[in-house]
This record gives sequence, C-alpha cells and structure tokens, in this order.
Amino acid sequence: MSTVPLEDYALLSDCRSTALVSTAGSVEWLCLPRFDSPAVFGRLLDGGAGHWSIRPDGPCDVERRYRDDTLVLETTFRTRTGTVVLVDALALGRRERGHALGASSPGVLLRQVTCTSGTATVEVGYAPRPEFGLVHPVMSVLRGGVAAVGGSYRLVLSAPPGLRMRASTAYGHFSLREGERISFALQDASPWAGAEPAPWHRARIRHRLDDTVRAWRSWTRLHQSYSGPWEDRVNHSRRVLQALTFTPTGAIVAAPTTSLPESVGGGRNWDYRFTWVRDASFTLQALSTADCQSEQAAYFDFLVQAAATQLERGVDLQIMYGIGGERDLTERVLPHLGGWRDSRPVRTGNDAWRQRQLDVYGELLDAARQTLPHGHWFSPPARKFLLQAAEAAASRWHEPDQGIWEVRGPHQHFLHSKVMCWVALDRAIDLAHVLGATADRVAVWRKVREDIRTAIEARGWNPHVGAYTQSFGSGELDASALTLPLVGYLPGDHPRIRSTVTAIATHLTDGRGQVRRYLRDDFASTEGAFLLCTFWLAHALALTGDVERAREVFQNALRCANDVGLLPEESSSVTGEALGNFPQALSHIGLINAAKAIREAEQRAA
Repeated sequence: MSTVPLEDYALLSDCRSTALVSTAGSVEWLCLPRFDSPAVFGRLLDGGAGHWSIRPDGPCDVERRYRDDTLVLETTFRTRTGTVVLVDALALGRRERGHALGASSPGVLLRQVTCTSGTATVEVGYAPRPEFGLVHPVMSVLRGGVAAVGGSYRLVLSAPPGLRMRASTAYGHFSLREGERISFALQDASPWAGAEPAPWHRARIRHRLDDTVRAWRSWTRLHQSYSGPWEDRVNHSRRVLQALTFTPTGAIVAAPTTSLPESVGGGRNWDYRFTWVRDASFTLQALSTADCQSEQAAYFDFLVQAAATQLERGVDLQIMYGIGGERDLTERVLPHLGGWRDSRPVRTGNDAWRQRQLDVYGELLDAARQTLPHGHWFSPPARKFLLQAAEAAASRWHEPDQGIWEVRGPHQHFLHSKVMCWVALDRAIDLAHVLGATADRVAVWRKVREDIRTAIEARGWNPHVGAYTQSFGSGELDASALTLPLVGYLPGDHPRIRSTVTAIATHLTDGRGQVRRYLRDDFASTEGAFLLCTFWLAHALALTGDVERAREVFQNALRCANDVGLLPEESSSVTGEALGNFPQALSHIGLINAAKAIREAEQRAA
C-alpha cells in the first residue's frame, strides 16, 4: 500500500510516456514505452511495485520547481553539511524543437545530482519491477552501469561505479563535494524497443538534459499567444497538456495514471490512460487559447481516424479510445497490488468503452467547428463521418444513456446528453456548407434541434429547484448543467442560466469552496469535489457577468494545485487533499478555458 499524498508528485514527460517523482526524489511511476504500458516503477500503487530514489542520506529541507518554461524538474535538498540539486527529465528527441516535441523521444529517464555547496552523501535505491511489480529482474554489472533482465524487459541503467546489488535491487552511497556531480540514465533496451543497449556516458547525459530543456523552451516560445490574468498558470497548463499528448497519434490521455481513487478506500478506481471523445470540445478550446493549432489538427485527426466506420455500421460512436486508436479497452483487475492508501481494486483497461453516451456527437461536431477556422480542411472521409455523427444525434437524441459521468447503472435521460445532441445539430447546421449537406437535410436538422430544445425546457428545467437538473424529471442538481452557457445553448445572462448557476453554487459547493459533480453516488461512497466543475462555475459566472465572483471561484480552484502547479481530478471536501488520477488533463483544460472567459468578461466590462 502507498500512502504518499498525490500532491507530493511532480510530472515528467517525453510526449510518449510519463514519470511521477516524489519530493523525496523517488520515481514511483514510470510506464515504458507508452502511457498505457505496464509500469516499470509502480510504488504509487503498491510498496513492492518498484521505485528509483536519489536523495541525501540524512534529514534535509526540500524545495523544487520546474526550470523556466519546461517540464524539467529541479529538486534542491539542503542538509546540515551541504546542498545538492537533483535534475530529472524524460529525454526528448535529439534537437527536437517546436511542434515536433516527442516525435523521436528515445524513452530514457535522465537524473543528474550536483553538490552546489559544502558536502553531502547521496543514497541511491534502484528497484525496477516491470509489469506492475510482477517481474523481479535479474541484475548484473555492465561497464558503466547495471542491466536488469526479466519477463519481456531488458533495462539498462547508466550509473557511476559503486552500486551494489541484492534481491533485484541496486543501492549505493556517493559522497560529493561542492562542484561534484553524478549522472544516471535509464533506458528500455528490450529487443522490441529499438533502443541501444550500451550505457550512456555522463557527458551524453548532461548534453541530453540541456537539449531537453531547450526543446521544451522552443515549444513554449511557439505557444505564448495568451496574455491576461493568470498568464503563468495558463502557460504551465499548456505544457501539461502537451506532456499528456502521445505525439505519434496526437491523442491526449485524460491522466497518466490508473486506479487513483475518487474516494480513499473506495472502488471507483479507473484507468485514465486513454482518450475520451467527451473531452474533445473543451480540449480544443484550451488548445486554441494556447495557440496550439497543429496540436488541434493532430488531435482532431486522431478522433476521426479512431472512430472511422463505426457509425456506418449502425453502432453507437465509442466514447473513448486507446492512444493508438485501439477500441477494445477491456478492464481487468490486478489483485497483487494493494492500491494507493488501500484503495482497491487496481485496474488496467476501462470498461466504460462499452458504455453509451450520446453527448459524444456534440463533442465531436463542436470539435470539428473549432478545428475548421484554423485552415484544417476536412477530407472526404471526415466529411462523411461528421455527416453520420449529425444524423446519429438527430435519430438517437431521445434515447436514454449513461451520461457524462459514466454511471454504471440503468440508462437515464441525462440533461447533458440532450444538450450535447442539440450542440451536434447546431454545429452541423453551421458547418453544412463544408460538409456538403443538402438543404433538405439541414431543414430536418433545424426541426430536430428545435424539438430537443422544447424537450429540455419542458423536462430538463425544474421550476421547484430553480435549475436545469441532472436528468429529465429529476430534482437532483448536476454540475454538468454549468456547461449550458459554455456551449452556447443559452446566453449567460438568461434568467434560467443565472438561476441554475446560483443553485449549483449554493448546493453543490462544499465547505472549501469546491464544486461537487452531484450529491447522489451510485457507488455509495463519498467522493471529493471535482475540480473541473469548480472551473466550470468560474467560467459560467464570467458569462453571467459576475466577474468578481468568477475570479474568487477561480482563485479558490487554484489552491488545489501542488507546489509545481499540477492539478488533481478531485479534492477532499474534508481535508483538501488531492484525489483521483493525477495530474488531470480536464482540470488544466478547465483552468485555461475559465481564465480566457474571465479575461473576455473583464474586457467587455471595460
């Protein structure tokens, strides 16, 4: 069982995979060669599932930061006798710059320790446990490092002399004086990985660290179009989204982890290392704000390619895909893992791929409209697919589904799903000229769009609650109703929108000022507040014209970020601690979009 707080971790990325590093200098999550590969280090989910720690061997004070405009982590340890600085990065491709970030990443974790003052003894513990801890590799000494072989893995650790080995673990102590440095590099040298098996010299490690810094900074320079409130936060969130992007396909994972719980000890522990169509619209808004035009195009192309032919076969559009476009994401339990803070089961895969969520049609067509203005013309297959998506929304909007929150229970007539079907037809009408839609077809879309609005106003609005509610005929509030003004269903100053925003702010906001998704829970557990929903509230308040309150809610959401600016999925309503898979793309997306909305509201007011 792991008990390290989630906010204790910092993210590394090579735009193909990620690592999580604790404040104690321990890498406790690393999947190679992809986000969705089995973990090589998995102590995040179980104490015996592997880690790689580098830190002083005695008490110390710790500070850390990302180097300016990068995701290269710098951790400073101050001991009684001296100070050491640990620099960590997942190497980007040699001389990669700008939009090409991650195109040729070698899959190498780089770590460099420098004594900057006095003296210090650094202890190293290297315990790779591939396949989520099932493999305890055989270790042997190489010239310039250590090899670990087990299962399908051959890992090569480039390291200075002095490491000893015992029971599939390498460990050692290194005494450093001011100005002295030691360097490490971990690479997957499995035959199928295509990596060179020889250890790296320390000069090569230093050069690749410097090159990775330059690569991140070159990408940042190309994406600095946003200016306004919380500019540094928006820019950092852009880098986090890029870090969660699988460059070979353009897919963006919801989070780089699996099975971090929505409530401590509960069963809602899902694998988030996939791409959800549900997230597409808000993701593309965020990428637009960040001036990520090529990233927008790549992400939209991925969605179209992954979903190709499903609709013409008469089946529902799948709600999520693997980062390579995979469709079968069958869920399985890893019973040998204890879970973070004893939250079990630990899962890989996600059976939500089997669910029916009618909102995906609106997400897809809204994503298409956002992509088009930036010169990304639709190919004939894409036009055909988008036409089919509009037709599916028109014919299926009145049917029940499992909703945006993926309720694993009976299908219902969820309000958000109906609204997004309205969005699908609204965007299809707007795109009719580039989709090649006939006048007769557009006339039908207009009629159905009005039918959906009529149903929403009659059955989705609850006058006794004074709000749009979770599902038709329901009295339950749901934070997804905050998206109605965000997607343009009604303007922010409409009386029903103002009333809904007030109701959610009053009844779904916890004592810490964070917004819950809803109050009822089909898993009979008490989950934390959902950070995206807090940013939605700030966004919606800006659209209503209440800029002062929007700023207040936004600032409150920012308090959930850790010391290096990473946002969780949820936060505990009692303690404020981070919950859910970490860091969460949707939270950073919500930050970017809410900041832009507040900026625009302030400009209108001025």
